[in-house]
Amino acid sequence: MFSFFKKKKIIPHIKLNGVIGNVGKFRQGIDFSGQEPIIKKAFSIKKAPAVAVTINSPGGSPVQSHLIYKFIREQAKKNKKKVIVFAEDVAASGGYLIACSGDEIYANSSSIIGSIGVIYSSFGFKDLIQKIGVQRRVYTAGKNKSTLDPFLEEKKEDIDRLKNIQLELHQDFIEVVEQSRSTKLKKDKGVEMFSGEFWSGRKAKELGLIDGIGNADQILRQKYGEDVIIKKFEKSKGWLAKKLSSSEDQADKLISIIEERSIWQRYGF
Repeated sequence: MFSFFKKKKIIPHIKLNGVIGNVGKFRQGIDFSGQEPIIKKAFSIKKAPAVAVTINSPGGSPVQSHLIYKFIREQAKKNKKKVIVFAEDVAASGGYLIACSGDEIYANSSSIIGSIGVIYSSFGFKDLIQKIGVQRRVYTAGKNKSTLDPFLEEKKEDIDRLKNIQLELHQDFIEVVEQSRSTKLKKDKGVEMFSGEFWSGRKAKELGLIDGIGNADQILRQKYGEDVIIKKFEKSKGWLAKKLSSSEDQADKLISIIEERSIWQRYGF
């Protein structure tokens, strides 16, 4: 009995779901500190020829995205394992950056793929507070400390500084994609792939952003046999966090939900 199971191939399968960022104890999402031990454990299975990663994320923090991407690549190199990535509903923005850690990327034909860009969004309330008779008083040490304050008039120099930072982050993202996808990108298709646009899985395959259409079970069984054992690794919510989340401040909880929904809704989800 023991030798029968020993001969079967085991593929660790990491599941990454949600907005990318420092999500704290009570919110679902993806951050490096929460995923590091899971990724390390998945890659530690010595006889596994590959590690599968399923991602379902509209993006979020560029820093957390880079940290996870780099750690997966480091673990793959250290443990000499292939990485196969599967996109579910969405692998966009930082979600696609993490997907680039894969030696191969697969998606559903209806998945949303891409959005290789950087976004910052805010609101301006200057006229509103004037209308209701509120005065905004800001005192700083450092002339740029109040950059893009939503209650003050926008300044061109503030916008220019922000734009320069965005361009640097965008270039970092482009370099990751070009290094990962290398000659697979079909730049002769007349499509600007780094404009922030996103596509269906089928179109993403045409552009070389992914390698094929298919889900994790289907592709892994094709590659490693029908009797392959797919062992899932994902962040679980402990019983204490579940209990405490019920008493979490309702205003903070509502703001978190609105923020998360606004990111998903960029892609129609």
